[in-house]
Amino acid sequence: MTLPISVATWNIHKGFSQFNRRMMVHELRERLRALDADIVFLQEVQGLHLKHAAQHAHWPSAPQHEFLAAGVWHNSAYGQNMVYDHGHHGNAILSRFPILHEYNQDVTHLRFERRGLLHCAVELPQLNQALHCVCVHLSLFARSRRWQLDALASYIDAMVMPDAPLLIAGDFNDWRNHAGEILTQRLGLSEIFTSANPNAGQRAGQHKAVRPSRSYPAALPLFRLDRIYQRGLTVTAAHRHAGLPWSSISDHAALSAKLQIAIP
Repeated sequence: MTLPISVATWNIHKGFSQFNRRMMVHELRERLRALDADIVFLQEVQGLHLKHAAQHAHWPSAPQHEFLAAGVWHNSAYGQNMVYDHGHHGNAILSRFPILHEYNQDVTHLRFERRGLLHCAVELPQLNQALHCVCVHLSLFARSRRWQLDALASYIDAMVMPDAPLLIAGDFNDWRNHAGEILTQRLGLSEIFTSANPNAGQRAGQHKAVRPSRSYPAALPLFRLDRIYQRGLTVTAAHRHAGLPWSSISDHAALSAKLQIAIP
């Protein structure tokens, strides 16, 4: 017996279009609803911004994760990372399933670039252990990313049982796929596009590594920055959501996947 689960990840650029030209938080909410994912991993979520609230008549009164979740995802968690005098932003997880506990692990490596790992244990129907979900947004700098990936792997080793189902998703800012090497070797994770298409790189007897999907910029994706990694699940489909209307909402493409988890 298996339980189907759908997930998505999206760097929402604080609710603004590329180059901050337009506020898109309402259109963003509609696009998220169209994805219809059970669990959503979000990065650059605006928890508070007093200046935007004063400048934009339709700026939501609630924090963005609550505004986006309202009426669809009855459970949500927010990890505040970057704090400034007029507000703060960070990562968020929205879930149709109960969140048993949440924790935001500080993985800041450079003082001017605050980063965190938002970890939620999610209760799934008929499953005797929690599904662990971690939302990440890693550094722009390679040395800091390596340090943060080591911190992520050490945190998972300490806090999550080796046989527990695990999802790690977000914006890895990882130009050369070093994250995949570390997460595969240390945690036994698989990237969703690789899991969904294990033979996609085989042609005329040649075996090439299947790489994550290009996701940035959303209008014409060139760079493989956004990822969903899984352990203990089966990927049945993986999709990239780029071009219009997605590219008018954020500078990153959204990624989604359909998975199954075995019920003992």
